[in-house]
Parts: sequence; structure tokens; C-alpha cells
Amino acid sequence: PLCLREPPHDLSFPCPRRRLRGSPVSLAERVAALSPADAAEAESQARILALIEGAPDPFSRHDYAPGHLTASALVVDPERTRALLIFHAKLQLWLQPGGHFEPGERDPLSAAQREVQEETGLDARPAEAEPLFDLDVHPIPARPGQPAHEHFDLRFLLVSDAPHAIVGDGVEAVRWISAAEAGPLGLDPGLQRMLRKALR
Repeated sequence: PLCLREPPHDLSFPCPRRRLRGSPVSLAERVAALSPADAAEAESQARILALIEGAPDPFSRHDYAPGHLTASALVVDPERTRALLIFHAKLQLWLQPGGHFEPGERDPLSAAQREVQEETGLDARPAEAEPLFDLDVHPIPARPGQPAHEHFDLRFLLVSDAPHAIVGDGVEAVRWISAAEAGPLGLDPGLQRMLRKALR
């Protein structure tokens, strides 16, 4: 029988028992396979899965009810003792690099790598075989021409050998930090969780 659960963007769970050996894993399956580190991440995981399965185009930055997928990355050094943060020009917060999908863009890892390159100048590669390592839904305040909404963020762990980053698009500063240096920066709980997962 035909599977009737797959929308045009082909991101929902495939039909049970219909997977062909060697066929690619769907985004929804990758999200579902992640083990949440805390209750907040578990709630984000459930909401992201609901958005993937239910939204006509979850990648569209123009869908504000309740929001849309974004992709970001925590970039670490090869020893995983430091992580790269950006000071976001609009939000005035220290964050990991990341942002919206471009029109037609559907690969979250590629989107996260593109955002890292645009915002820091670094070409970063996956740090692990499955680089999707955190999930977070967070509010975005209203701005002129854009209502308040939520970002359903797919977060990847990337590594870079380059010691120097540049201040790129939409960024006021970049900084490599250790776990001990994170405290005074006023980082949001989701970013603190990523640092606990990533840094040694």
C-alpha cells in the first residue's frame, strides 16, 4: 500500500516496514534518534518533530505560526577544549553561529556549515559521525516587518583547525571560549547545555 504520511517536503517518518536497505535516513528519524539531555531538550524534540510532520514547508523563514526550522553549529577546536561564539548584532547576545535556510536549501548540516562560514569565515567539518547533537526551540522577538515567532533549531557539532575567525555577516565579535570562561557571558540555557555536551 502507498504511504500517505509523507508530505511534499519528504521529511516525516517513512512508512513502517517499507524502508529499503541502504535508503537514506529522514530528518525526522535523525531528530527522533537523538537522546535529550534534559526536559527542555525533550520538549524541543517533540515540537520539532511535530513541525516537520505538520508544516507545509518547515524550512520557510516566512512561516511565523508558530515558526520555522533553523540550523546552527557549535564549532569546537580539535581537542574540544574551546568553542567559538559570536556576538549577534541584532539580538545583542553571545550565541553559536547559525540562522535561516536559504530558499530551496534542505540539508540542515550544509546550512549550518554555510552559516559558520558566513559569520566567522571558518570552514568547519562534522566532529562526529552523526553531527546533529542538540535541539532547541526558542522565541524570537518581533521586529519591523516580522512578528514574534519561534526558531526550531537543529544544532550540529562541528570542528575547525583554524585558530582565527573573522567578524562576518550580522556579527559584532567572535570569541573562542573554554567551559570556565562561559559563566560571565550570560549564555542562554540551551547554549550552556551544548557546551556541557561538547567540551572536555
